[in-house]
Amino acid sequence: MPTVHPFRAIQYATGHDLSALVAPPYDVLDTAGKGRLLAKDPRNIVAIDLPHTPAKELGPSTAYEGAASLLSKHLANGVLRRADQPLMFAYRQTFKSADGSRTVQRSGMACAVEAVPFGPRPGGGMLPHEETFSGPKEDRMALMKATRTQLSPIFGLHADDSGRATALLQKVMASRGPDTIARTDDGTLHEVWNVADAGTTKAYQDALAGEDVFIADGHHRYTTGLNYLKSLEAAGPIGADHPARRCMIVLVGMSDPGLVIWPTHRVLGGMTNYTLDGLLAAAKPHFTLRPATGDLAAVNAALDAATDLGASRFALWDFTSRRGFLASPAAPDPLASRFPDKPRAWRDLTVAIIQYVLVEQVCQAALNAGNPVKWAFPHTIPEVEEIGSGRETGAGGGTNFAQVAAIVRPTPLAAVRDVSRANQLMPQKSTFFYPKLATGLFMNPLA
Repeated sequence: MPTVHPFRAIQYATGHDLSALVAPPYDVLDTAGKGRLLAKDPRNIVAIDLPHTPAKELGPSTAYEGAASLLSKHLANGVLRRADQPLMFAYRQTFKSADGSRTVQRSGMACAVEAVPFGPRPGGGMLPHEETFSGPKEDRMALMKATRTQLSPIFGLHADDSGRATALLQKVMASRGPDTIARTDDGTLHEVWNVADAGTTKAYQDALAGEDVFIADGHHRYTTGLNYLKSLEAAGPIGADHPARRCMIVLVGMSDPGLVIWPTHRVLGGMTNYTLDGLLAAAKPHFTLRPATGDLAAVNAALDAATDLGASRFALWDFTSRRGFLASPAAPDPLASRFPDKPRAWRDLTVAIIQYVLVEQVCQAALNAGNPVKWAFPHTIPEVEEIGSGRETGAGGGTNFAQVAAIVRPTPLAAVRDVSRANQLMPQKSTFFYPKLATGLFMNPLA
């Protein structure tokens, strides 16, 4: 693993409970969500971390300059304070399971990791698992250049087969109460323990030696950090200990019982020749289809139960007729001829089959004159319905957008590991690790 280090974090200095000041990551917020956070407290981190909406594209330079000015103001007047010494942070999230039946906890360590290029390397590499979009990287780069700060952490995974790192975290958290807490709007409790002890830091570094880091969330932000470092190096020599050579990350062991992945459904729209009959006819050579009765929630439940259709199954939902179908590939390895060099773990991904067969070979070719199809990426069935009703959400959508939805099951954690270790990338929006890490608990100054 790239070496991990403590760092001199910037943190809110306003008290123990930061509930009114933290935010979800920028990429799950829209203008309305930003407004709700600022209504709680105008000092909420979202005013700095999301100066322009939507963050899927580059905004005006004045937005990023304003964010930098506000960050400087909060540091000057004591709202924010930079730590006197380098720290790591034990970080625990407590939340409800997807069905609300039980309480779940996920723990990790916030630290700074060497900013190394993606890919395998001796002693452990930094491995991405999905493709990214260009627009968000431009937005994040403009913000990083203006603020000279990494405002939100990357979410990383490591194997921790020995359990040493997780045991160390549990020991820290059992020793005393948290230094900082926050509760976000999704009900998640965030607790943070400052770790200054050199012995604990060394033990954690030793526990992670030789392991790969798998990026679970934050591909755009990590890439932005690499590009920011390159821009500094292009302007002139910088020291080996320059803060931009390290990236703030929260590392979670893959054996952690609270490591939860939610699905990322696909809502498709903008097809000029779309009809349900046309979709079914074009899909028939590629997929086995059978009707699923009931509303969208019932179709989703039927998808979970349809084990006879295999692990690559998904559901289709037509918004106009409100009819659903269960689908599975007609061939056992439908991407083999197009992607013979990809590992089978990648070719069996439901999201890959949807992208390269359903979208490209069916929807684009037969229903949209070969032109790209528009996408939205909701994570829950209520959000799919919301987009279907014509609303714009943080996942996309808008008036007259939604035509058909592809409902998927969560991508398995084992697939993330296998595809990453094969040095391959999953399609965009393949995973959604729940809950998101909070922004505003700690920040990483790069100056």
